[in-house]
Amino acid sequence: MKRRSIYLLSIFIIFGILLIFWANKALEVNTYTISSNRLPKAFDGFTIAHISDFHNTNIGDKVLDKLDDTNVDIIVITGDIIDSRNTQPEIALEFVEELVKIAPCYYVSGNHEGRIDVYPAFKEDMKALGVHVLEDECIEIKKENDVISLIGVDDPSFQTDYLFGDDITVMSTKLEQLKNEQYTILLSHRPELFDVYVEYDMDVVFSGHAHGGQFRLPFIGGLVAPNQGLFPKYDAGLFVEDNTHMIVSKGIGNSIIPMRFNNRPEVIVITLKSE
Repeated sequence: MKRRSIYLLSIFIIFGILLIFWANKALEVNTYTISSNRLPKAFDGFTIAHISDFHNTNIGDKVLDKLDDTNVDIIVITGDIIDSRNTQPEIALEFVEELVKIAPCYYVSGNHEGRIDVYPAFKEDMKALGVHVLEDECIEIKKENDVISLIGVDDPSFQTDYLFGDDITVMSTKLEQLKNEQYTILLSHRPELFDVYVEYDMDVVFSGHAHGGQFRLPFIGGLVAPNQGLFPKYDAGLFVEDNTHMIVSKGIGNSIIPMRFNNRPEVIVITLKSE
């Protein structure tokens, strides 16, 4: 009986380990619909694919295969497409070279881009491939006779200390300068600054950074996230306050902690609806 128990326990442990390894590569597509009476009629049904925290992962082909089936209007990339501990910019560039063939791509930096010396050259390579690199700027997206704004902000780590800087003041200054009265989509790597995005009436925000809390516990959510600590409030999914909707991606790759638990990598597809 004891030997049988050990045998069953061993099978259970092996199965659990295999399941964890599978889940770390088992990319999923999650969808959301966001409605607003501020969205111009021409943009009703406008679809956006959201990619974040690629971290030079080796499942780029899976991401491309998933997106090939989505027929999205644009793709937004919210930082950490490369990894400061494993820079290899050529991995991200090969991925992006195929990504721009699917839809127009808009990119903002993350904290990992803020740490590496090669980022200026990498940024120019991204532009050469056709990516719209947004650095604290606002552009317009036009459809028929209607227009919406797309704001992209550099990660605050370019201006302050990554862990202990005054990110709130940095972000407030950026949005004060860039906000306008149009329906506005914001690309910003940091979800923990949600209160600032609400204060400046951003309609839709795309963020990453939290990696879904890395280890997701049933009925609780993420365990830990950078700049939020234990049991982060903004770990993954949709958050709504006043007129602001924030989508936080669980990301695709990993960085300091090489494994996830109960936390599959994801691509998000959002459909905008005009009420």
